[in-house]
Amino acid sequence: MGRAAEILGVTPAFLRGLDAAESLTPQRSPGGHRRYSRYQLRIAARVRELADAGNALDAACRIVILEDQLAEAQRVNTELQQTLDQRNDPA
Repeated sequence: MGRAAEILGVTPAFLRGLDAAESLTPQRSPGGHRRYSRYQLRIAARVRELADAGNALDAACRIVILEDQLAEAQRVNTELQQTLDQRNDPA
C-alpha cells in the first residue's frame, strides 16, 4: 500500500478510505498486504483528482463509476455501429 500511495501522491489513509468505502477492493497478499492492480490505481488517481476539485469522496467514486460505464457503453455502441455498417455495405 505504501508504494501505491507513493505512486499516486496520496496517503495510505486515502487508499484505506477507498477500501472502506468499497470503491476499491484490492487483492491481499498472504501476509495481508493490499495489492492494487493498474486499473485500481487509475481509479484511485481519478478519484483523487475529483476530490481535489472539491467533490465529496462518495460523489467522486460515483463519478468514476459512471465515467467507466459511459466509456463501456460507447465502446459497445461503436462495435454495434461497425457491425451494422458492414451488413449494410453493398460490396
